[in-house]
This record gives sequence, structure tokens and C-alpha cells, in this order.
Amino acid sequence: MTTIAILGNGRVGGNLASALTRAGHEVTVADRTPGATAAAARTARIVINATPGAGSLERLTALREELRDKILVDVSNATTDGPDGLPADLIHPTSSLAEQLQEALPETRVVKTLNTMLYPVMTAPATLTQAPDVFLSGEDPQAKQAVRELLLDLGWREEWITDLGGIQTARATEAAILFVPHVIRSNGFTPFAISIAR
Repeated sequence: MTTIAILGNGRVGGNLASALTRAGHEVTVADRTPGATAAAARTARIVINATPGAGSLERLTALREELRDKILVDVSNATTDGPDGLPADLIHPTSSLAEQLQEALPETRVVKTLNTMLYPVMTAPATLTQAPDVFLSGEDPQAKQAVRELLLDLGWREEWITDLGGIQTARATEAAILFVPHVIRSNGFTPFAISIAR
């Protein structure tokens, strides 16, 4: 059992919280009330950022002390929204939210994952008709191993998990968000994930 704090109580955060609780972890979900995020982060071993990516950097930088020596799992994408509310452009086109977080929080071990799919797939990958992929980006091998174990608890198979390397590789997976609005406009909100055919 791992103590996990999920920052963000929207669809993504709620979905992850339910699945990780079912898997036997001790999960706290923090909303945006003052002090809630700090209190949750302070008591957890792993913190999951499920806040809207456009404001994540500012919110999490304010938690520098609470996040010291913690594993921060970043599942968000930092984008501006188009007129229809779907992602339009990257906020960090020559970097990534994960890289920005790691730079701002040097004593926190940031791991990027679960950001290349619609949120229902995060906790039910086997429901897709084809094998999906999930990617890991981060500098700390032990942190990535801990996140890999969480992914297994969420139903991901070992062969579906690809470690891309350092945190700079997150800029590639974050850029994949630009596929999402076009796929949604074409096929609706049918669950899907970005996968590598082998």
C-alpha cells in the first residue's frame, strides 16, 4: 500500500482516485480549497498532478516544501483551448509541463505518464480493442519504477509500458495532445490512446 495524494478532483483525478483505492492504496484527493493541496501533499509518498495543465506550474511551485523528496506523477497537458473547449496549442512548445515542473522543483522526482489518452483509458486500458501504450519520462529510475508499479495496479501490462528516458522526452508525449481534438471531432469521445504499432 502506498499513500497517494491526488491534486485535482475533476474527471481525471476522481477516476484515478477510485481505481487506486480499489487497488488497495491510501488515497487522498485535494480540491482547490486553501491548504487542502498542501496538507494532502505533505502526508503522501506519491503526489499525482491531475490539475488543469495551464495552471499546474504555478500551483505546484507554491508547494515546493511539501513536494520535497516526493514522487510527482504529472498526468496533465499544458494547452490553450480553442473555441470549442478542446486543446488548441501547447503552452510550452519548446519544452513541456513536466520539464518546467522538474526545473522549478529540483528536489522533487517528476515522472510524466498517462497523458496520451482519454481519461477513461488511464484506469481501464484493457477495454480498448487494440493493445495501448503508456509512456514514462523522468530522471529518477526508482521513481519511475514506483510509477510503473502503480500503472500495473491500474491494469496496464508490463509490455504496454515504455520508458522513453529522461524528463525531456515528455515534450514528445505532451505534443501528442494535439492529435486529441482532431480525433474527438472525427470520432466523438470514444476512449482511445496513442499507441506504437510494432
